[in-house]
Amino acid sequence: MMIKDIMTKDVITVKEDDTVEKCANLLSTNELSGLPVVDAENHVTGMITEGDLIKHNSKVQVPAFLEILGGIIYLDNPNTYLENVKKSMGHFVKTVMTEDVTSIHSDQNVDEAASLLVRNKVNRLPVLDKDDKLVGIVSRRDVMNHLFKGE
Repeated sequence: MMIKDIMTKDVITVKEDDTVEKCANLLSTNELSGLPVVDAENHVTGMITEGDLIKHNSKVQVPAFLEILGGIIYLDNPNTYLENVKKSMGHFVKTVMTEDVTSIHSDQNVDEAASLLVRNKVNRLPVLDKDDKLVGIVSRRDVMNHLFKGE
């Protein structure tokens, strides 16, 4: 069976100049774990995943504090922390995305997708047409459902 037979065709995508906050909202709202990043011609330029967002946001340092008698005394300015979180959420996809993307073509076999997913330790593959434009996405779950249907 071919990838085009099991892929998701209606793919939610983002652009490199979209904000990290927009990506987080799209991922959460649509219960997704990753999104392809595309240019104006629908060529894949990267992927942005929950992992990318978590890594990016974990670089924000929490202010040091003491807890005394149920109260909190900040040793650092807590406003600086809040400002850094806001700045972090305002970053653009380009600064956070994974650029080295493994993809597959729609006319390739499902077994090839399974091998690529495992070998490259990724959860999803953008599916490209003959002009290398995004036409779908195939996930580990899509491949698993195909491989084990009827069992």
